[in-house]
Amino acid sequence: MSFISVFDVLGPNMIGPSSSHTAGAARIAYLAQKMIAGPLVQVDFILYGSFARTYRGHGTDRALLGGIMGFDTDDVRIRESFAIAREQGIAFSFTPDLKENEVHPNTVDIHMMNKAGQEMRVRGESLGGGKARICRINQVEVDFTGEYSAAIVIHQDRPGVVAHITSVLSRHGVNIAFMRLFREGKGDIAYTIVESDGRLPEAVAGELRENENVHEVMIVQP
Repeated sequence: MSFISVFDVLGPNMIGPSSSHTAGAARIAYLAQKMIAGPLVQVDFILYGSFARTYRGHGTDRALLGGIMGFDTDDVRIRESFAIAREQGIAFSFTPDLKENEVHPNTVDIHMMNKAGQEMRVRGESLGGGKARICRINQVEVDFTGEYSAAIVIHQDRPGVVAHITSVLSRHGVNIAFMRLFREGKGDIAYTIVESDGRLPEAVAGELRENENVHEVMIVQP
């Protein structure tokens, strides 16, 4: 029997009319922007399902753009996110895709590019009640909610990498709540996501990068 809290019933503190279409959308983009170094110069959103049909009326577009600039779900700046993004020099677009139906009803693909030319694609799903899930990073299927502090390690699928990750975290006294590895295939690019009960020390990122098979490390704090 699953547990439902009063916060699941009432929904989160938020700007906008819908916990799924605004708060959940803002949460997806908020998590996505933490996975790439700023500042961003270009963001393209591809919307699916009900997101694609109602994104203007429900303010999903403003929420996504606000989240990508780091605004939380209750930040009043979400209302002015279009103007703020233009002031910050961020080019943006919204493209509804009404043909693809093999996805969650509230799904968005976010294609981000930063000033250094680095690009990243993230797919997220709004689950209701302001909750969200990142289900794809670039071409790798993942499962990440952002409810815990997390280290996302992009690396080659090689022996010893996971041991290196756990060793670094152990030295810093990090208590691992969940640890999962997702990969394109044996020996290919892999994503190890480690979620912790407590806040992760920022110093772990540099130490995790010391392994020759580690390409990038992202620390995502709730």
